[in-house]
Amino acid sequence: MELKAISEKNMKILNRDLIKYIAMFTMLLNHIAHVFLTSGTILCEVFEDIGYFTAPVMCFFLVEGYEHTRSKSKYGMRLFIFAVISQIPYALAFRFGNLNMIFTLLCCFLILTAMEKIENTLFRIIVCMILMLATAVSDWGIIAPLCTILVYNGKGNPRKTAFGYGIVYIMFAFFNVQNDMYSTQGDWTVYTTVHALISGVGIIAAAVTVLVFYNGKRVERGKNFSKWFFYLFYPGHLLILYLIKTYLLVG
Repeated sequence: MELKAISEKNMKILNRDLIKYIAMFTMLLNHIAHVFLTSGTILCEVFEDIGYFTAPVMCFFLVEGYEHTRSKSKYGMRLFIFAVISQIPYALAFRFGNLNMIFTLLCCFLILTAMEKIENTLFRIIVCMILMLATAVSDWGIIAPLCTILVYNGKGNPRKTAFGYGIVYIMFAFFNVQNDMYSTQGDWTVYTTVHALISGVGIIAAAVTVLVFYNGKRVERGKNFSKWFFYLFYPGHLLILYLIKTYLLVG
């Protein structure tokens, strides 16, 4: 038992900030695929699938941040402000009609607030369902709130959290199958299912990273830099991608 505990401890090599930096990089790859690469090509698929690592990680740290923040009101306000700031760069980069990922995280934050503050079970469920449905018009809609709820319910219990991530992976694959069938006018094939299962590997990688390799610590230096970098990187990199794309089209 002692050797097992030592072995598990030695695997805890990644702090929160380093994992977030990795998540920012994988998100960048996903967005490069959406902005510059041709859909359906191998490179585009690889970049997109790697990028699905990011949202489950963000949901995990949203729950952790909610539990440890000094001011939940300031935390929620930051999410709201950067959701607003990020919308124009998001729309420019992707030309989508939906809302950005920080809006989704804001709804997830409100779900956590409802789960903590609302004592009446029925009313709490109704509020959470409304907030979850509100994300249907945003990036990672429905899936991210589901992930947040399952991580919150599993906090302190790695097996329960792992099971929650398994449910998220299955739901993500199911939605991908539906999307593939819609794009092929309802035709289901073995490829459709295999493609959906492979595309969710980033979710499994996220679960392994936070449950096996995360040591529960923050970076020792530059905490404030890291904190604001994560907020600013999202709208900043989207704007840069848009400007690069515009320059290439004009050139």
